[in-house]
Amino acid sequence: MDFNKIGLSSLSDFPDLPTPPPYKIKMVEFTEIPPIEERRKILKEAGYNVFNIPSEKIYIDLLTDSGTSAMSDQQWSALMRGDEAYASARSFFRLKEVIHEVMGYEYVIPTHQGRAAEYLTFNALDLKKGDFAVSNQFFDTTRANVEVRGAKAVDLVVEEAYDLKRELPFKGNIDIEKLESFVSENEGKVKIIVLTVTNNSGGGQPVSMENIRQISEIARENNIPFFLDAARFAENVYFIKNRERGYGDRDLKEIAREMFSLADGVLVSGKKDGLVNIGGFIALNDKELYWKIRQLMVVTEGFPTYGGLAGRDLEALAQGLREVLNEHYLRSRIEQVAFLGKLLEKQGVPLLKPFGGHGIYLDGLSFASHLPREQWPSHATACAIYEYSAIRTVEIGSLMFAEKKDGEWIWPKLDLIRLAIPRRVYTLDHIFYIANSIGELYRNRHEIKGLRMTFEPPVLRHFNALFEPIE
Repeated sequence: MDFNKIGLSSLSDFPDLPTPPPYKIKMVEFTEIPPIEERRKILKEAGYNVFNIPSEKIYIDLLTDSGTSAMSDQQWSALMRGDEAYASARSFFRLKEVIHEVMGYEYVIPTHQGRAAEYLTFNALDLKKGDFAVSNQFFDTTRANVEVRGAKAVDLVVEEAYDLKRELPFKGNIDIEKLESFVSENEGKVKIIVLTVTNNSGGGQPVSMENIRQISEIARENNIPFFLDAARFAENVYFIKNRERGYGDRDLKEIAREMFSLADGVLVSGKKDGLVNIGGFIALNDKELYWKIRQLMVVTEGFPTYGGLAGRDLEALAQGLREVLNEHYLRSRIEQVAFLGKLLEKQGVPLLKPFGGHGIYLDGLSFASHLPREQWPSHATACAIYEYSAIRTVEIGSLMFAEKKDGEWIWPKLDLIRLAIPRRVYTLDHIFYIANSIGELYRNRHEIKGLRMTFEPPVLRHFNALFEPIE
């Protein structure tokens, strides 16, 4: 590696190396870098949609950190304990016990993944036209599950979240004044508050315990169910310990229990901080709501003690929830993400600051500033990154969130490219390759071509949209 290429002319320029991880590699999966001509052909065949690129044609996959983690030897051992009984398998009760231990909730409903948890909960709450669901920032499937029922998903994140260069410790917070005002103006119409920790749409930014406490008070005063979208709860807990006054000497498990005690329940994709490849769950203390969800889930997920999962999946998730609050692991992971950010920053690549918990977010509008938004600059850059280096990333911006009104596009405030780092998968050498490749592309960014959308799906557009380059 020529370190001059990534803006490091001497050791004094070198960022602090991340804390080494508390594990060693026991098995490897081989990957290759297809020739550039093949990558160009693959992009064309994929309709310039990175979701359509075959995984074997990708060298480093940063599309998502969801379901892409490497499981531990203890998790693989747990698979063998899986009780595959259709109803009331012991694997369910083991998962329930762990969730109660980590989160404190009484009732648990497993689901095949996080979006099923969202779907079931919003149905049980009977969200409908004229109702509102409020969040710091809804991510794609959560927003879709609100709006498919005719309700309106409303983002009330602090205004500083939209300032990419502003460094605040808790940029994922809800604006409390906005929340109080919105609840007051729409009395009886706010059916749920869903707080995403960490805030994925806003760059993996954490939420403070004080903010969670204030939201909890408002929710309880107004009798509004308050749920955490807790897919990345452990990373949020780590940020609270390291950034919020009064928590530096506290144990991570103790901080987690305090955080969960402030909410009525959680919607969880276990594919993130559950450290598994599939699975999710709802956990809550409201017995009446629990029974409503339990009746609904039989239609779509299966019996309430397996929720569309095999017993072995329940076992792996239970073990993962125990492992994820290892402070050494969390420090290593979050420092690895930040190290990539520092390497890119050294080369002048425009980034969202501070660095998030699960990935680095590039400023797509600045990266491809020569392209108008109608040519999808962030998505075009994600395609160019693959063409240039066989690295798959994903746009979190206009393609995902823009809306049409009277034939005109309404663009979101943020237009980002996410480099989501899978857990326990890539080494420091991979991080250097990512930084070098994206840095070189940035230096040649004016070669990135805009894209024209040739097919626009009506829902969750980014998954299935098709494009062609504008010559």
